[in-house]
Amino acid sequence: MKIKFMFIFFLSLVLNTAGGYAKNKAVFFCGSVKNDLYLLLSCEGFKINLYRSPFAAIDEAPKRSAVFIVSDTYPLVDETKRITQEMLNIAAKKKLQLYIEYPASYPGLNLTQKPVETRLERGVITSDVFGPKLLPMSLLGIHNCHVLPVNIDNPLIVLAKVVGFDKAEYGLDSTKAYPLLFEKGNSIIAMTSMSNFATGRYGPNESVKQVWTYILSRMLKDESFKINHWFSYVSPTYSKNEILPVNARVKSIQKGANWYYNGRFFVHPTWKQDWLKYGSNGSNPVGPPVGKDKLIGDGNLGVIEGHTSTINYDGTQRYRYWMRGDVQGEVSMTLAAAGSLLNNKDYKKKSANLIDYLLKTSNLRAGAKNDSNSAAYGLIGWATTNSGTFYGDDNARSILGMIAASSYLNSNKWDKEIAEAILGNFRTTGKKGFRGERLEEEDILKNGWKYYWNRDYIHLSPHFESWMWACYLWLYHKTGYQPLLDKTKTAIRLTMEAYPKKWLWGSSLQSQRAQMILPLAWLVRIEDTEEHRRWLDIVVSDMLRCQATCGAIREEVGEGKGQFKELKSNKDYGTDEGSMIFKNDDPVADMLAANNFALFSLNEAAHATGNRAYKAGVDKLSDFLTRIQINSEKYKDLDGGWFRGFDYSRWDYWASNSDAGWGAWCTLTGWSQSWIVATQVQVQENQSYWGLTRKSEINKYMQQTVKLMFGKE
Repeated sequence: MKIKFMFIFFLSLVLNTAGGYAKNKAVFFCGSVKNDLYLLLSCEGFKINLYRSPFAAIDEAPKRSAVFIVSDTYPLVDETKRITQEMLNIAAKKKLQLYIEYPASYPGLNLTQKPVETRLERGVITSDVFGPKLLPMSLLGIHNCHVLPVNIDNPLIVLAKVVGFDKAEYGLDSTKAYPLLFEKGNSIIAMTSMSNFATGRYGPNESVKQVWTYILSRMLKDESFKINHWFSYVSPTYSKNEILPVNARVKSIQKGANWYYNGRFFVHPTWKQDWLKYGSNGSNPVGPPVGKDKLIGDGNLGVIEGHTSTINYDGTQRYRYWMRGDVQGEVSMTLAAAGSLLNNKDYKKKSANLIDYLLKTSNLRAGAKNDSNSAAYGLIGWATTNSGTFYGDDNARSILGMIAASSYLNSNKWDKEIAEAILGNFRTTGKKGFRGERLEEEDILKNGWKYYWNRDYIHLSPHFESWMWACYLWLYHKTGYQPLLDKTKTAIRLTMEAYPKKWLWGSSLQSQRAQMILPLAWLVRIEDTEEHRRWLDIVVSDMLRCQATCGAIREEVGEGKGQFKELKSNKDYGTDEGSMIFKNDDPVADMLAANNFALFSLNEAAHATGNRAYKAGVDKLSDFLTRIQINSEKYKDLDGGWFRGFDYSRWDYWASNSDAGWGAWCTLTGWSQSWIVATQVQVQENQSYWGLTRKSEINKYMQQTVKLMFGKE
């Protein structure tokens, strides 16, 4: 678990006073007292003798002692950290053990090139010295690694771009490999700052700990040496087997809502220009974190996306400044739900402001989308940079978010626009109930809505289709408008008849299941037939088959080729969207597109059917998500969030980071955070979305909206 910075020093004092593992064992250290290795050695009870220069440390160290020379200026090379032949001669004469990292020079090594900065590359174990738990080809996350290029035989670890979850599946063929750690005489030499392990959030934790166990055992000439006080600045809130406090879920909800504030994701007028600087780039809307000195907006200017998956050498993560339509609706739901449970007026205010921003002041519902004579009327833009692009799944999440927020806020203020949004999507849905992956405003205006309405088209991808079906079923239940039910039933039947081999499963079959459960559950609500229950049970049972004892739902890919590029060689890593696993038994849970949606959908299925197995699955998943919520004092913008990937075997934030847009360490204010927190509220209150929204008065606007949008049709 996380150890706070000041607590580390307190613990070291206790160990040095009361006697720790290495009582009175002296080491000699050239580097900062803030260095992670210094803190670790202090925690382990070593007596640390500090020196300003490598020569002084080597010269004053007694015979057979350990000398550590670490980088204080990483990623810049410290010119004072030059190792000379004279130093090595002194060390050899006294039989010193040296650990040297990121040196400006070292005899016999050609260190004339500048450091190479990397992003996708990972550490690859190339020796068997680290023991049976860290075999050759095992992977390490040394994030944003700056490495000094060097030619060396028989390195212990190299840095390379490779395919794999926890090992380099294709070896090191056809990929550039940089030696990271090697032994030379009585020295262990690192070509990067290996001592940056906690600040840089290297992982997985146990693997990095094992590397340091080996290094320290060699330095101390003690093969039995063990690290007893490993620390990390980012960790799950609870361990796998820890008994959860009674109020754990409520605390998780509060932390989850406060995360939006911690990250300063609400745009404020005083830094609107910064948002425009990064957020107006539709192809790469990435920038630095919003500064801690920046004010938090009130929702009137929207909420940005969250963190990218790339971790910087200092442990920070860049932000995605995109302003997306689905995120506005989803976050409004989450804040309204948390505001209702916790009686927080500011949450509720921001919730309402976000919907007004989405529908009134942004371009997401402007122009042709707000022209009743336009075929694009009612649709919601994908993002402010792409307001003429319409993904059905994004529209659905935005709509479902606004419906829930309206119920929590006891407001019918936006019912007209919600009805228009659902019917805007419905009239661009084909005969058999499918819309396809995305539509463009330019094409809709050219073709007219009837072109799409009359299309004989099938698209067997629940990720893109199924939550819009759920919107149709919800609106049918409130209005009795029969075409909504008829088209949806046709689409669901065709999709279930094709399950699972013909599904277009994209990068995750589990994500498809998680989203398909929702319309199946609501179809049972409307028509509780044996066939409809059987369809629902087929998908739910297959999903729960992948639920681990800890509650995590294991990621799974489908048969054959997915929607995105197959990783057939190391050069394919990081070039397209893709899965966080390499094979289906990799113990990874996905909180961006599977477990987050599964919690919501399974809760709806459990309430729709009263099935105890479904409810047990919900409770286990809820506990799992409560446990793995991010806990960090050092990186407050992460505290209370959820990363996309989690290795529930290691109980660590680890997975393949190959996805070009949404890798293992990304967060998302919408998809991930919203559906987890909002559903946790419903689980806490033993409530379903269907029940929550039962009193909607949207039918007041239905007749006039149908007439406006369909005319005589």
